[in-house]
Amino acid sequence: MPRLHVNVDHVATLRAQRGTAYPDPVEAARLALRGGADGITVHLREDRRHIRDGDLEGLRGALGAPLNMEMAFTEEMIGIALRLRPDICTIVPEKREERTTERGLRIGGEGDRVTAEGVARLVAGGIRVSLFVDPEERIVRAAAALGADTVELHTGEYCGAGGGAAARAELARLEAAAAAAAGLGLHVAAGHGLDYANVRGVLRLPGIEELNIGHSIVCRAVLAGMEAAVREMKEAIA
Repeated sequence: MPRLHVNVDHVATLRAQRGTAYPDPVEAARLALRGGADGITVHLREDRRHIRDGDLEGLRGALGAPLNMEMAFTEEMIGIALRLRPDICTIVPEKREERTTERGLRIGGEGDRVTAEGVARLVAGGIRVSLFVDPEERIVRAAAALGADTVELHTGEYCGAGGGAAARAELARLEAAAAAAAGLGLHVAAGHGLDYANVRGVLRLPGIEELNIGHSIVCRAVLAGMEAAVREMKEAIA
């Protein structure tokens, strides 16, 4: 069974709707871990629209479980990562106007700038580096060439396909990319848009070790509570 990392960004999104001090992403993370989460993921965006620097500092000091910091590949974010030293840094594409991350990195001459030197700085700081990539074999190879430890495959197209032939085609892309990654000795993770139903499809990806799931769990937690929502997802991926 792959590890489940719960993304608590949207707890902070709810807080931002009224500009209050609650709900607290750190407390949500603690409850997620009590519900069986294997780690916590947060995205510290350049515009700080949900997770804030203080949240990340609180999470780093309070969890006793792996912390995955999603981040744009900028000097500011590299500096924050080297100061706080999360267990994992997942480098993602980011633009101000998007509602959520819309795609994976397109590296290897395709427009997203990630350098081997920057990856090496994070690795030298004792941080595992994951690249959030579109499920294309050539992009997976480019990620390996940059020195990444892990690729997280973007599952958004699969999740948005709505089932049927389109979903099967997207799942085939994911399987080919996962096989390529495993063949290169990379760890394989997956995430974006996964929910309690469609998650079953990605469990068969070659070498899959970790799932990063946030929105669907937080939405379920509004009705059932965070611990129960995480337990239900753990049951779904068992």
